[in-house]
Amino acid sequence: MASIFTVRAASGYEQLMGRWSRRLATGFIDFAGLAPGERILDVGCGTGSLTFELAKSADLTEIQAIDFSPVFVEAARARNTDPRVHFQQADATALPFADKTFDRALALLVLHFVPEAGKAVAEMRRVVRPGGVVAAVVWDHYGGMPGFRMMVDTVAALSESGRQMRSRFCFQPMVQPGEMKQSFIDQGLTEITETQLTIRMDYESFDDYWAPIAAGEGPLGRYMTLDAAEQTRVEAAVRDAYQAGRPDGQRSFASVAWACRGIVA
Repeated sequence: MASIFTVRAASGYEQLMGRWSRRLATGFIDFAGLAPGERILDVGCGTGSLTFELAKSADLTEIQAIDFSPVFVEAARARNTDPRVHFQQADATALPFADKTFDRALALLVLHFVPEAGKAVAEMRRVVRPGGVVAAVVWDHYGGMPGFRMMVDTVAALSESGRQMRSRFCFQPMVQPGEMKQSFIDQGLTEITETQLTIRMDYESFDDYWAPIAAGEGPLGRYMTLDAAEQTRVEAAVRDAYQAGRPDGQRSFASVAWACRGIVA
């Protein structure tokens, strides 16, 4: 499996997305459901935002967490002190677990970075017992992320490469209305429920917003492999959009995610 998420450093990811993943994890767990004694799989665990929230949320027997990035797995292992929690590097489209191993398989903000996202859903279904739950959540890139659209729309106005980046960002797998639900249907899940989850992304300043992008983290950061002059031009334009004619400082953006839940027949 390839991943279209660019990883430089775990700390950079934390500033770009990890802090917002933790906010989203609570509502996602409520939507996906948990019960005491269950065995849970976290697919695409990143630095552990969902994993560690799961460990606090219920009296679970076991939490297995996998990620394609060795950088993330190493960082999550270093943080872990819970003997029920286990991290390993693995492929979401070829999970290293036997059939019907888990009560629930959950994926927080990962399926839209898996080129074969439907195959990942099929693997989640395979490793969950009959009657168990498969659930996932992804950002609504096109219509629900004004903070990130601020950058992609700005660079799209500057160059053809910016317009191409915007198209890639807005139409990643699973981010369109009903797209993830249809994938769940295609993979044979039943009693499927789709909803929207909303958090706010609160920034202290433009530098707080821009630093992980400038460092090359994530899909926006990957775009910043530009020559020095173009990097300077892009940064100035995005700074102007962030500040919007006011002094630099705190800004807050509502951010919407699609969540989907299904039952293994």
